[in-house]
Amino acid sequence: MSFTSQIKEEISQISDSARHCRLAEMAALCVCEMENTEDGVLRFKAEQPFIRQTLVMLLSKLYNIQDAVPENGHIIIKDEAGEIVESLKKKDAGNGVVSGLLLQQSCCKRAYLRGMFLCGGSVSDPRKGYHLEIVCQKEETADQLCGIFADFEVQARKTERKGRVLVYIKESEAISEALNIIGAHRSLMELENLRIEKDLRNDTNRRVNCDTANIEKMLEASERQLEDIRFLKERGLLGSLPEGLKIMAEIRLENPELKLKDLGALMDPPIGKSGVNHRLRRLSKLAEEERNK
Repeated sequence: MSFTSQIKEEISQISDSARHCRLAEMAALCVCEMENTEDGVLRFKAEQPFIRQTLVMLLSKLYNIQDAVPENGHIIIKDEAGEIVESLKKKDAGNGVVSGLLLQQSCCKRAYLRGMFLCGGSVSDPRKGYHLEIVCQKEETADQLCGIFADFEVQARKTERKGRVLVYIKESEAISEALNIIGAHRSLMELENLRIEKDLRNDTNRRVNCDTANIEKMLEASERQLEDIRFLKERGLLGSLPEGLKIMAEIRLENPELKLKDLGALMDPPIGKSGVNHRLRRLSKLAEEERNK
């Protein structure tokens, strides 16, 4: 099961007890699933099982319609059509906007967003990326949807694709908040766990890459130091160096892979990392001066 199907299965099992919340969710299903009708007959697309399940439940609890059986992928309402339109405070069933009277309370806005996601929402696999989108038939619907997300301090944007308007969210934290708003708490926990795992993996990779880069730098520096010391040795100059520099050169030649700290521990008396670095720099400078002669 995809992550999107998992979310839809979870939120389709939510049943609000308050009538005003059920009306808000019903309004979302009407915006997305109700086709243009004539002769006072309402036709709802009911091809997707999660939508069909939610629609049948809402018709039963809101309007006591017990015989809402899909026919050829549609649920057709005749006798109660006027009651449904009146309850949703909308005379034009196709304008794409839900009456503000149904969205006055925060719980109703959550129910509306849940219905909108159930009909047209999707979330990418969190293992691959972060992207939530809801497909809208009309730009007015997308504008209202963005406004409701903004009421929860979630920034949603809109764009167009193939003649449809999309409302989308790309930031992982905003997607988590959106899932929390619509009540997909189990899916939210899975998203958060995957996000933590991904962050830890990325942090580990950064650390490994940093360590690798540091090792490469150390090896390059060590190779340059060895070249400079060998050059001084070939010119017969090591014997004329101050005792500290001469011993440092000999220890570096004998231990080409040791870190500066470990090289300092071999000195008698031992010296610190900065002292080792200072002496090796002096050796390199002497070699450079000799090359320039």
